[in-house]
Amino acid sequence: MSVLFKTLGSISLRTHLTHSRLQIRSMATSNFNKIQIQRDDITFDAYVVGKEDAPGIVVIQEWWGVDFEIKNHALKISQLEPGYKALIPDLYRGKVGLDVAEAQHLMDGLDWPGAVKDIQASVNWLKANGSKKVGVTGYCMGGALTIASSVLVPGIDAAVAFYGVPPPELADPANVKAPIQAHFGELDNFVGFSDIKAAKALEEKLKASGQPYEVHVYPGVAHAFMNTSPEGIERRKGMGMTDDNEAAAELAWSRFQSWMKRYLSA
Repeated sequence: MSVLFKTLGSISLRTHLTHSRLQIRSMATSNFNKIQIQRDDITFDAYVVGKEDAPGIVVIQEWWGVDFEIKNHALKISQLEPGYKALIPDLYRGKVGLDVAEAQHLMDGLDWPGAVKDIQASVNWLKANGSKKVGVTGYCMGGALTIASSVLVPGIDAAVAFYGVPPPELADPANVKAPIQAHFGELDNFVGFSDIKAAKALEEKLKASGQPYEVHVYPGVAHAFMNTSPEGIERRKGMGMTDDNEAAAELAWSRFQSWMKRYLSA
């Protein structure tokens, strides 16, 4: 997977948090319950927020790890109508990349089939703890894992993937087994992973699956356009992504909400 982000390998971006941002992140974190989930002979941490007995959504991290932005997304998801229980599995087992080089190293070291097993265990946990239906969503690396899970994990009722396609040796999107929606930025330059060519190739694969699907491409935006927090915008700029289009993110959220409501309502 390292070739996907080769263009970023020489960038060193370390986020310097202001006191106010530390407070914001602290407040967001306090909304989550930390739990432990077991699969095979492994136990891993996960973070849960939202309504008890609501439909569940597994929220899969970017290459950074379980950081402020993925928790922002999960918190927002939990508050969307009609209300959801959002669960973030910690695929990196507590590690977080603070700059591009660290994130690259963590993603390169990820056991991708093992991550799919973590997602399976997370889906099972939600269904065993009050969620009649469960969706999966993810961003960047998590978007690719969302699509892979839609192929490999039974029991997923809907999926929404943001700017990421799995490598063919992991999963073939033509074999997805759940309704799936996917979002990409027109200016995304991660060739073969989330650029517009990859988006179009994914669309052709999903046509062959026989499942309901949507593929949306947003004009004028690059990779990770859903990261609209002040800290997320700063980090994207440090990586050369100078687009700032909150309207695109809001449209994507609206489509996300409609999709999940359609397929996760009891």
